[in-house]
Amino acid sequence: MRPPRYNRLVMSLSKTLGLLVALAAALLCWGSPAWAQMYRWTDDQGAAHYSQGLDSVPERHRSRAQLLAYPELPATAPTATSASPEASKATRISFTPGKPIMVTARVNGSGSIQLMLDTGASVTVINPRVLAGLGIGVQDSLRGSVKGATGTANVLFVPVQSIEVGAARSGPLRVAAHDIEFGNGDGLLGRDFLDQFTVNIDSTAGVVTLSPR
Repeated sequence: MRPPRYNRLVMSLSKTLGLLVALAAALLCWGSPAWAQMYRWTDDQGAAHYSQGLDSVPERHRSRAQLLAYPELPATAPTATSASPEASKATRISFTPGKPIMVTARVNGSGSIQLMLDTGASVTVINPRVLAGLGIGVQDSLRGSVKGATGTANVLFVPVQSIEVGAARSGPLRVAAHDIEFGNGDGLLGRDFLDQFTVNIDSTAGVVTLSPR
């Protein structure tokens, strides 16, 4: 049974993460074909939505869905999101069973921030104050509104060159600059990073392993 403190944390996070469930808008392209297929469609109530890939648009709305094109990242950035070939070794992360899995991450090769590993989050989320402290500007950010079960929030999608957790490295990425306000953490490590690796969570041993695909 999970301790009450953990349950309260999860309930608190769920209120904010409800706004991040629809983070298809965060998966905006910057030149890679896999990221380029972004569609804008309008539901029966007239609300606009953004989805990655035509298959993710409800079938009855596909005929009116519009393929979007977004500006690329600066020319100095790589043009595809991928795991670093240097990440040839598995990364092992220890955690206390029954508590959130916190990892130490580096952004753009510097800093040391604490992110909660969340396999349910589509995109990595980092507190705007933390990004500013790392010297990461918002000049090339994309602004969008994300709609979830609890309402709508305005979010900046900020380009970063890389995120590193141990030997696991991936980038470039666009992270959501948003304050989810939990504990001492600086944000969430989402599937945009995790999907580049094979993730094994051993809840009994209290170990997460990130292995190159």
